[in-house]
Amino acid sequence: MVKKLQKTSAAKKSPAQLPGAVKDSAQQIWLAGLAAFTKAQNEGGKVFETLAKEGLSIQRKTQAAAEEKITEATSKMANMATGITSKATGQWDKLENIFEERVAKALNKLGVPSSKDVDALIARIDELNKNVQQLSAKAAASAKSGAPKTAAAKPARKSAPKSAKSAAKPATKRAATRKATAPVKTEAAGA
Repeated sequence: MVKKLQKTSAAKKSPAQLPGAVKDSAQQIWLAGLAAFTKAQNEGGKVFETLAKEGLSIQRKTQAAAEEKITEATSKMANMATGITSKATGQWDKLENIFEERVAKALNKLGVPSSKDVDALIARIDELNKNVQQLSAKAAASAKSGAPKTAAAKPARKSAPKSAKSAAKPATKRAATRKATAPVKTEAAGA
């Protein structure tokens, strides 16, 4: 301890040496600062260019990553939208079918013929028209052939019961069709 006290007292005795040491130390700090500044000026352009190149490469990488994420998100959304659209379309189709079935049942209860019934009637009418045309063509052909009236009358009498029987069946079906369609006309007129 005595030695430490002697050293501190020696330092206190030479106050002239202290400003010189501080001056030397400040001089060295000043020179180091100037050297650092000069070096920074000389190499600053190089460092700036290096930093700019690194920044550009980082920017490109982040843009590529962002575009990849955007593309991925877009494809997911497109797939999701397609799935939702197909589900919605399927639901609308089911709803439409249910609605059509209920309307058909209601119309059937009211006695309104369906499109299938109308198509069947149209086909039957076409068939009957063909039969009528064939019979009228035969009658015209027999009238043109100039056959005696008595000879033509006899075959006509023989064929008359057959045609009467065949004509009776469509007549009853026509009456049934008229009965089925009659309420439709009155209801349609009332509506």
